[in-house]
Amino acid sequence: MHALFRILAIQLLALPLSAATPLQQATTSTAIQPAEPPLPPGSNYDPGIFQALLPPADLAYLQQFSGAPAKDLLRDKQFKRLMKLFVPGCIFHYGRDMSLPDALSMAFDGSRIPVELRDNRYLLVVGQQGPYLQGRGFLWIDLQTGIALGGFYFAPTNGEPTPALNLFSKQIKEDTLGLSQFPPAFVGDFIQWSTSARVGPVVTRYFITGNNKKILVEHDEDFCVSADGTVAPRNGVCEQLNAQAADLDVTAADYLDQVHHATNATAWMLSPSQVAWLSLRERTCGGVLDPLACRINITHQRIHVLTGRPPSRPHPVHR
Repeated sequence: MHALFRILAIQLLALPLSAATPLQQATTSTAIQPAEPPLPPGSNYDPGIFQALLPPADLAYLQQFSGAPAKDLLRDKQFKRLMKLFVPGCIFHYGRDMSLPDALSMAFDGSRIPVELRDNRYLLVVGQQGPYLQGRGFLWIDLQTGIALGGFYFAPTNGEPTPALNLFSKQIKEDTLGLSQFPPAFVGDFIQWSTSARVGPVVTRYFITGNNKKILVEHDEDFCVSADGTVAPRNGVCEQLNAQAADLDVTAADYLDQVHHATNATAWMLSPSQVAWLSLRERTCGGVLDPLACRINITHQRIHVLTGRPPSRPHPVHR
């Protein structure tokens, strides 16, 4: 599945809870968790970034919704209470200011897409009914650990970077994130959703934290290398994906810095420092042997200056 995702990425660039016991208090990340398989190559997953996990005892009943239309689960009162434990209640700008839960409800309204339950553990709920700006979203829950995440994608038209994917969870309160820090099982299902929802692998990505703060989710993938060691053909396509991802990240980082990480900020302009840096990048990389590699490297340096995230070696694309 992940190999298909990388192939699709290159192609895209080449072409232009019913009856249940009452909810318990959310647990902390120090609770005993089931044993996990070894991490795949390139994963930097750290379970410690997740706090206030959902109680697994309150999640088991969700298995009965496997294969049911998403709208059935979204109408369940117990599930609505669960959502309040991990979906931030911040003000969000989807065409106009509204709460993030309200934006999600618009995307999920009447969704007949079947609820997926992979390995009898990973629940994926999808809605693509957003009435405007290509709104679509998903919710993902690990029924064994209580980790819960979601995402909302749309195409803003008010001057902010567009299109944009906003991942979210109250369980994370980090200041910086890269895709490799998420659970590998989530990354796999996220890739599947991105493919089916026609979101694409290279898109402006944010994360709305439990502090109601919007931060960058850095593209720390290397689209030229797969986790099994396979190297993509050096035809310039994968390098262009890496360059495009870096450009999106540095633009989003500058935007977030200007709007002070607000979750409902709108229009923006390039900051003077960003304009000066763009000029410096062009002068620095204009006469070197490999200008694209130079541009990618310098752009990553700028991203880490803006976000404060320590530099890390790009990880392979997951298979």
